[in-house]
Amino acid sequence: MKPTPNSPPEAALLAFGAHPDDIEFGCGGVIAAETAAGRAARLVVCSRGESATQGTPAERTAEAEQSAALLGAALEFIDLGGDAHFERRVPAALQLAAVVRRVRPRLILAPSPAENQHPDHARLGQLVRDAARLARYGGVAELRPQPAHAIDALLFYAVTPEGEPPGVQPILVDVSAPATLAAWTGAMQAHATQARVRNYAELHLARARVFGLRAGVGHALPLWPNDPLLFPSLAPLGRSARSF
Repeated sequence: MKPTPNSPPEAALLAFGAHPDDIEFGCGGVIAAETAAGRAARLVVCSRGESATQGTPAERTAEAEQSAALLGAALEFIDLGGDAHFERRVPAALQLAAVVRRVRPRLILAPSPAENQHPDHARLGQLVRDAARLARYGGVAELRPQPAHAIDALLFYAVTPEGEPPGVQPILVDVSAPATLAAWTGAMQAHATQARVRNYAELHLARARVFGLRAGVGHALPLWPNDPLLFPSLAPLGRSARSF
């Protein structure tokens, strides 16, 4: 059945990753916190690690499936040309826009478009931003089989510190709850092929610990809004990360 313009979203949160471990390392704690709160999440991975030094595509697909289950999220794979072959082209943006129309999320997470990182990360961030806009336009011929859909916000995550957008203040999401940390840690550790060369779980937990200490909580993950966030009043705001 095709969704109608007023139908509820398939997933409140839609997260895109270039490779099978990007979402888990960059924002897995956020995914775990959202699903623990009863909000559905869907992960869309745009390659199977075909060019990776560690792990075969079959191994990395299995790891991603295990990881998504630990995060309580749905998972699908799409093909944007293969690992290390992403290009910012209209057909790829339309392919992602079709996913946005089908899932009809409220929020989208994508890797930061900052340049000094794996080129697939930056290009996917740009493509998702393009796709979120194209999904809104009712007259796009290639997308007409599905109703137009406008998201509330696009938020970027950083897979590595180098991917953090320069000069932009992030919002911080508290991921300190023991169950959230356990689910996130397990999801990262599920990518055992990548742990052969570096303890990525420890690296990202330490990074979240630093952000958490800055904010006065145990662990926090940064997200960078693509646009200013709009609130109906000051009531929904959390406290700032600075202790004045």
